[in-house]
Amino acid sequence: MTSLWEHADFMKLWAGQTVSQFGSMVTRDALPMIGVLVLRASPLQMGLLSAAGSAPVLLLGLLAGAWVDRLHRRPILIAADLGRAILVASIPAAVLFGRLTLPHLYLVAALAGSLSVFFDVAYAAFLPVLVAREHVFEGNSKLSLTASLAEIVVPGLTGLLVQIISAPLTLFVDAVSFLGSALSVGLIRAPEPPPPPRLAGSLTREIGQGLRVTLANPVLRALALATAARDFFGSFFGALYSLYVLRVLGLQPVVLGLLIAGGGLGALAGAALARPFTRRLGLGPALSTAVLLMGLFGLLIPLAGGPPWLVILCMLLPQLFGDLFRAIFEISALSLRQTLTPNHLLGRVSASMNFIIGGVTTAGLLAGGLLGSLIGVRFAIWVAVLGGLAATLLLVFSSVRTLREQPSVSTEER
Repeated sequence: MTSLWEHADFMKLWAGQTVSQFGSMVTRDALPMIGVLVLRASPLQMGLLSAAGSAPVLLLGLLAGAWVDRLHRRPILIAADLGRAILVASIPAAVLFGRLTLPHLYLVAALAGSLSVFFDVAYAAFLPVLVAREHVFEGNSKLSLTASLAEIVVPGLTGLLVQIISAPLTLFVDAVSFLGSALSVGLIRAPEPPPPPRLAGSLTREIGQGLRVTLANPVLRALALATAARDFFGSFFGALYSLYVLRVLGLQPVVLGLLIAGGGLGALAGAALARPFTRRLGLGPALSTAVLLMGLFGLLIPLAGGPPWLVILCMLLPQLFGDLFRAIFEISALSLRQTLTPNHLLGRVSASMNFIIGGVTTAGLLAGGLLGSLIGVRFAIWVAVLGGLAATLLLVFSSVRTLREQPSVSTEER
């Protein structure tokens, strides 16, 4: 097989993820709008809302990795999709009965985030089993392309729907998308290899093995630490971006949607350019260059000011070019991790990476909300941008910079 276009089961997975990505981005954009526009949440409450969705990575991530490596991954994907469909649908249902509250949003964010932990770990472990290792980079690029396309189309549409039918009712779209994703994954017929035999009572040992493999490998360790440091400061945006755009800069929800759509356009270009970019520079230099340029473009965000056209330009350029280099970095880093890790450890290594990164991300969301309340949203954004730039040094001065090509595990290790 020369291309994944001929791989029927991958195409089913891709179709399901395309539908799910479109719906998930509706929720990603609409949920903060519910907090800001409907429930009048404060910066700290916005930080708590974002943290509620990310905290399950810290609480359940390592456990999810061990269970994913013990079980077949496809049923986990289907169950997580169905559960998230029910949870997301509960928000517009609460609106219809006049019962929507901030605690409800916190609860949905936390429970849906818990299911997403299992889904994301199972998904990262499923792709390298579904396709040959030499097609992993192509598979990640294709999946990133449709995610980027969704980011172009969805935010502007979400902003429009929020203004027409309200943010809560817009979430019906995401509930339906999760059902579509579950159906597509359910149609995959490729058999998974049987999970490795396990000893009774060995769950703690299995979790520890995933952490040890991640931290002992110099490449995986550098990726984990650099990404964690970058995402700690980057998560400030998750807590404050909607507040910054809507309240500090005074832009309308539809403009917020269009700005995020610009990020999707940049990410789409980044997904298309990821392979030629890494081939031209070499894998290690490409990773370091991409994360550095992403941080430099972020400097424009706290500098935004002046006439409306200049404000929008300062916010749009980081979305276009920052997300372009973010896509290159994330596709290359994920493919590197998947090809370095044996099949029987994919779930635990993925979970360990998510645990390390997700733990500091949750702390960053809380810190961003608190800092925004204490020193103001714009100053908190400055801290985020400068901290993210400093975090790039962890990758630039690591063993990753010496990599020229994609390494892989041996046949025996798989």
